[in-house]
Order: sequence, then structure tokens, then C-alpha cells
Amino acid sequence: MFASLDEVCAAVGPVDAALFPVAQAHLDNLTKPRGSLGRLEELAARLFAIRGGKAPCVDPARVYVCAGDHGVAAEGVSLFPQEVTRQMVANFLAGGAGINVLADTAGIDLRVVDAGCLGEPFAPHPRFAGSRVAPGTANLAAEAAMSREVCEKALLLGASLAGQAASEGIMALGTGDMGIANTTPSTALFCAYLGLAPEAITGPGTGLDADGVRRKAGVVAKALRLHGDVVASGDPVAILAALGGLEIACLAGLILGAAAYKRPVAVDGFISTAAYVAARAIAPAVADYAFVSHASAEPGYAAVVGALGQKPLLDLGLRLGEGTGAVLALFLLRAGANIYNKMATFAAAGVDSGA
Repeated sequence: MFASLDEVCAAVGPVDAALFPVAQAHLDNLTKPRGSLGRLEELAARLFAIRGGKAPCVDPARVYVCAGDHGVAAEGVSLFPQEVTRQMVANFLAGGAGINVLADTAGIDLRVVDAGCLGEPFAPHPRFAGSRVAPGTANLAAEAAMSREVCEKALLLGASLAGQAASEGIMALGTGDMGIANTTPSTALFCAYLGLAPEAITGPGTGLDADGVRRKAGVVAKALRLHGDVVASGDPVAILAALGGLEIACLAGLILGAAAYKRPVAVDGFISTAAYVAARAIAPAVADYAFVSHASAEPGYAAVVGALGQKPLLDLGLRLGEGTGAVLALFLLRAGANIYNKMATFAAAGVDSGA
């Protein structure tokens, strides 16, 4: 386990680019026309490189759903009350949420993390992982969401989850979130890290009408002005502390930890991508290990992935969060790995390669 954020970042290195042509040569020798399995071949080659030239492997896989509350909810940026965060955590534990159903369907382990929920700590439960950093954040439109110390603790919590998973033989990770009002800090982080405008990427979140979206964009713009010096500094951890959330920082740490432990990580939708953008700003090589799962239906998401220069694996109109897109993407990673490992070569199958 890592004792500091610096140690985590020091362990995050790029994959060996020389492994990609090796992987492609194997894929081209399988019983199919070259490139005919499209992005599944891309996934297989990336997994081969992440594994350092070993056979791609994503099973067993695990998704962590990280939960936290946000002081910015006081600005009226969500249709739902903050109590829903705790209620949904209880639903995850009881097995009744969308993520439970899809994780079970995909055969993926699910763990829940109370990174920063309001109220008393939850009772112990077999699905819980990690321990709470703080009971919610402050209102980012009035002050820093959290101190740098608290932010780093949340990042290290996420990295420790990746380390625990690796020690248990988990081969791939996925990210999920829960936190009423968390599309607001996510939007602010996209603006701060990627130079996007609040009015261009602010969306309805839980279902705001047009007036609500305009008010929400105004809250994001106010926060960016308030923390303008921090944003201008370019310090990625300071930006995350000023504008982020405890579950977002925990997810950023999980993504950093996945890269440090050489594990692929499926990044879910709008909130998880904000965590990925933060992690990438802290340690750019995490991009080699992260797979953007799906095109979130939040209106601003297309601009976000455009700024990242990445193409999501799926486009199903999802906007639930919870890690629902991540478990579907992990299934695709499994398919890519199995193509690489289990398809016959032309020679083995006695098939003419046409060469």
C-alpha cells in the first residue's frame, strides 16, 4: 500500500508502446479478416500492453461505487434532497439498485464506499469497503469544498481500494458514484481542467428544467470565479480540493491506484469521468489504463470526451451513474481478452489465411 500521493504517482508509468504491434500481429493471425473485430481488437491490444506482454485478463473484476454528499446542494442544483444519497447507499447494500442488477448480470463483484456521506457512519456490511474520510463537503460556491489534506486522504483511500483489490487477485476495476448534487462539482472540474465554459456543458443532472440548468450553470461560474486563483495555478490537487467532492476524489485515487497496480479501469459516466480528468491531470499516464465506458446522456459530455480526445465504448443513452456503464464496458473488455486468448490461429485451425 502507498503511504503518500507522491508514492502513488511515482508508480504510475506508461505502458510499453512496443507491445502494441506484437499484440496486433497475434490478432491479425486469428481466423478472421484483419481488423474485422474492430474496437474489440483495440481493447485486446491495450489489455496485452497493460499486462506487460502477458495474455489479456480482466477476471475477476470489481466495481467500486463511491458515495458522498455535497455542500453545494444548498444552492438548489438538484431536484432530489440530500437524504437520497444515504437512501441509495442502503439500496446498494440491499441489492436493489440498477448497478446491483447489472453487476450480477455481468458477473462482476460490487463494493460500496462511504467516502463522505452526511450523518452517522453506516452499520458494517459485507459490501462496504474503505472508511469515510469526512461527512460531506462544504459549499464550493462559497468556499473550498475541502482542504488539501482531506482531498489527499480521499485520493489515498481510492488508491488503497485498488491495492486491496490487487492483493485479492482482482484483475480489472470499474468506477461508480452516488452523491446528490455531484454533477455540479463534476461540471466545475471539467471547466477548470479542460477550459470548458459552464453554460456549454452544464446539464439537467437529476432532471432540472431549462431555468434550473441556467441557475446551475451560474453556480458553477460563481465557483470558478471564487476559486480563480486556484484554477489559474494549474495545481491539479488544489483544483480538486476547491471544486470537487469526496467521492470524486476517491474515484480519482482509485483510477490512479489502478494504473499504479497495472490494472485496467473502466470509467463510468459524467461523475466518474470528472474523477478520471482529475487523475489524468495528477498523473497523465493513467490514460493508458483507463477505458471511457459510455457516452453519458448529459448534454455536455460530448464536449468533455472531445476535449479528452477519447471515444466512449458504448452509446446507450445512459445517465444513471452508479457504475452501470462501467460494468457493461468490463464485459466488452472480457470479450476482447477472450478473443485474444481463445480464437484459433489460421495455422491451428487449418484455415487458409489468404496471404
